[in-house]
Amino acid sequence: MLSIMRKQKESIIIKIVFVVIVLSFVGTIFLVWGKGSDGISGGKGGYAAKVNGTRISFEDYQSAYQRIRNMYQQIYGQSIPAEMEKMLGLKKVALDGLIDNLLAMKEAKSLGIKVSKEEISASIEAMPMFQKDGKFNFDQYQQVLKSNRMTAKDFEDGQESEVTLKKVRQSIKDKSVVTDADALAQYKKENDKLELDYVGYAPSDVAAEVKLSEADLNDYLQKNPNDFKTAEKVALSYILIDPASQAAKTSVSEEEIQTFYQKNIDRWQGKDGILPLSDVKEKVKAEAVKQKTAKLVFEQAADTLYKNIKSGDLNLIAGALKQKVQDTSLFAANAPAPSLIGETAVIKKALELKQGELGGPIETAKGIYLLKANERKVATVPALAEIKAAVEEKAKGAKAIDLAKKKAEDAAKQLSTAVAIKTQSTGNFGYSAKGEIPSIGASSEIVEAVFKLTAAQAPATPFKVGNRWYAVRVKSRTEAAKAQFEASKEELKKKMLPKKQDDALAEWTKGLRDKAKIEINPTLIADK
Repeated sequence: MLSIMRKQKESIIIKIVFVVIVLSFVGTIFLVWGKGSDGISGGKGGYAAKVNGTRISFEDYQSAYQRIRNMYQQIYGQSIPAEMEKMLGLKKVALDGLIDNLLAMKEAKSLGIKVSKEEISASIEAMPMFQKDGKFNFDQYQQVLKSNRMTAKDFEDGQESEVTLKKVRQSIKDKSVVTDADALAQYKKENDKLELDYVGYAPSDVAAEVKLSEADLNDYLQKNPNDFKTAEKVALSYILIDPASQAAKTSVSEEEIQTFYQKNIDRWQGKDGILPLSDVKEKVKAEAVKQKTAKLVFEQAADTLYKNIKSGDLNLIAGALKQKVQDTSLFAANAPAPSLIGETAVIKKALELKQGELGGPIETAKGIYLLKANERKVATVPALAEIKAAVEEKAKGAKAIDLAKKKAEDAAKQLSTAVAIKTQSTGNFGYSAKGEIPSIGASSEIVEAVFKLTAAQAPATPFKVGNRWYAVRVKSRTEAAKAQFEASKEELKKKMLPKKQDDALAEWTKGLRDKAKIEINPTLIADK
């Protein structure tokens, strides 16, 4: 079943199926009320969060996080890079899901919302991955659960909680109503035309007005020392050992070849499945030799380094390993020595070493490094006299930003009180979800604000678009014919309802959180 899903990983249906499987367990598998004398959810390994005194165990959090992570890996058929995982915020998603579900389940209990066995069965039978020829298939149900290492009881318990959550959340959504006034406001927003008066200020417009004293420059330098610090530098001696040069001396046994093949079975994939060892034996042997050689060379380098580390003599170590020592001039992390470009781990370690200290071994794609820091120059902030031009440039830029914003704030006050000031006009334009405004640019923030106003009204504060601050006022508003509104009112209400329901649910969830006492384990916050 999973192989089928991987082949269809671009299918929207399959992605939804995985979301259903995972979210059935995220935040629901641990919801066992009254477990223990204090109602605390299980787990002896600490807590991830406490919600109104009920603990979410660290094990439950890890399980939820792993399930979400595995879901993405199953969908895309590959490991998720750390950068992508951070961007997706999977750990926060997992913990927030657990907290929100716990609060919602308690609210469901207080509202008397219950789920029947028939509703649980119906929800499971409706899932596409459990169906064959459009009907629920029990054998397929068992196979999918087995493939995902789930028992029927665990899945059905999780599904009971999932259906409960859906019912309580739907009950909140069902309370939402789009009124005639709501629909009219939306109709007017979508169909009226506005013209704005505006004033804009960019830092470049006011830069000439910025005057700085020596005291201003000193103050800026003291508040922003890191902007002017010289880079920390190190001059390095190092040995680079290429394991490939030692491969001819390494042999592997039949048992080692077999073990390497088994441990790395996914490497030997053919178009019809895993290739037998006999078909790829030479490749397996070469890879096994390469890995074993690298391990032996690393261990030899480490052993030789530690035996001679007190001497501080890299040449002595190089002699024992029959290697040559290479030297660099002083370099910084952002401008490494030419021979070390791309060797991030080596550069990082080099800048951690004290002057005269040995370090390593460090293994990279190029080989195994042993290091010695010959000279260190710590990062320092030069005196103002040495960097005056650079400080002045930065300080002027910062002051110009502040001044542009201040002028826009003053203009916004004048526009909102109808004080006569020189403005420009945008010309007529309609509502745009992207926030497109003639002459100003794209700003959904401005569009959302001004389409709630009538002629001569102005927001009290300016808006930033790009690097420019704008104060705006509605010059004119041309209203759309209301006759067309009456004809389209009911259809517009239907279109608006899903968002209003989602907003109501979000507000309800926020309200539960605001009233709850939530304590997040500090180690999880630090881990972010």
